[in-house]
Amino acid sequence: MEKNVRPFGMRDKIGYLFGDFGNDFTFIFASSFLMVFYTRVLGISGAAVGTLFVIARFVDAVTDVTMGRIVDMAKPTKDGKFKPWIMRMCGPVAISSFLIYQGGLANASMTVKIIYMYITYLLWGSVFYTSINIPYGSMAAAITPEASERASLSTYRNAGATLASLTIGVITPLIIYTSDSAGNQIIRSNYIFTIIAGVFSVLAVICYIICYRLCTERVRVEKEAPEKSSALKALLRIVKNRALWGIIIAAVFLLLSQLVIASMNNYLYPDYFRNASAISAFTLISSLVVLLIVTPLSVRLSAIFGKKELATVSMLFSGAVYLLLFFMKVKNEWLYLALSSIGYIGLGFFNAVIWANITDVTDYQEVMTYQREDGTVYAVYSFARKLGQALAGGIGGWALTIIGYDNTAPAQTPEVLNGLYTTSTLIPAICFILVAATLAFVYPLSKKRVLKNTEELKKRRGTETSA
Repeated sequence: MEKNVRPFGMRDKIGYLFGDFGNDFTFIFASSFLMVFYTRVLGISGAAVGTLFVIARFVDAVTDVTMGRIVDMAKPTKDGKFKPWIMRMCGPVAISSFLIYQGGLANASMTVKIIYMYITYLLWGSVFYTSINIPYGSMAAAITPEASERASLSTYRNAGATLASLTIGVITPLIIYTSDSAGNQIIRSNYIFTIIAGVFSVLAVICYIICYRLCTERVRVEKEAPEKSSALKALLRIVKNRALWGIIIAAVFLLLSQLVIASMNNYLYPDYFRNASAISAFTLISSLVVLLIVTPLSVRLSAIFGKKELATVSMLFSGAVYLLLFFMKVKNEWLYLALSSIGYIGLGFFNAVIWANITDVTDYQEVMTYQREDGTVYAVYSFARKLGQALAGGIGGWALTIIGYDNTAPAQTPEVLNGLYTTSTLIPAICFILVAATLAFVYPLSKKRVLKNTEELKKRRGTETSA
């Protein structure tokens, strides 16, 4: 623990909140609306987009781990090991995100569109977003060594993501959609995505700067030269980390469910319910549920019951709600919106503690191996999240093609509409239940084990300091 540094407090929490706010101005925008841009503005098939998302994850398998090792082996600057990357990479992340959404390509040949789609998406997601997200996520363990304070950071990070979701999810549908003479929901113009992406990119940079200014790294674990190891050796050590495998499997199913909901809502509400404005209403209500109910309670409940225990029960709750929606075959958008927002309470509790779980996994790795590898552990987890994102995009895109969705038709057939509803409810329900099962039977870091690991590391570092 660094001496002569201001104590951990609200400044760090607010700063860390803004970090994920910045991340999600590009990440949530892409997760929720990139499929819509590719299919309905550029006219690319859902299957082709889904294939892009899967291929990109193979690239991420290299870039994520490489970035994690770069961060782990870097020497700390006066601002720490992780924080400097936020300032270095915030500009490239914002610019590359903006380049994706160029509506002027709508009349280009399909070959040009596909090539441009691959280049810009890989540049943003596999290179620049990776280079800022991995240091940002790893930084939580360096801000404080205390489990309760890390849980607080995780909650504030989730609040930042919720605020971004609220901003993007409420405003964007109201701007991009309009109605034709028959009442069908259509995209306002080819250039509306370009304008929105530009605004969000600027806001992302502002948020990153605030994060950089307010957060302080306090825990600095120096690696001596003899202990430096290759990425392969680090990965071999991490492969033995059961906690990391547990949280990875849970994360894949969580992202799959969450992003299928987000992406399919852009088809479910405009086509099935014929009310695109309900997308904004859903985002508003579900975000307020997280901010007003989940955020105030998550730290307290996780302290009482444990993060693993809280997340397991919350995922079972969300799974039950979405399974109920599937069997009900709801026809009224407001009833559907109300029930799905209730289901988001469970999802919100899991998201509120997930980032603290990652720091727990990093501690677990150090207890087992005597090696501190924040960047590599977070990189592997980040890759898993991207895998979940890719599977969501892939399943969403492939499902659109399988059910026969026609992105040129003003209205869809009843069979297609039924397929949209099934994809939007049954897939998330199954995935939520699988998350709960993974946490219960695979992930080993109960409340008791986390506290034991924290005390063990304090003891080791106290011995090293006194020596």
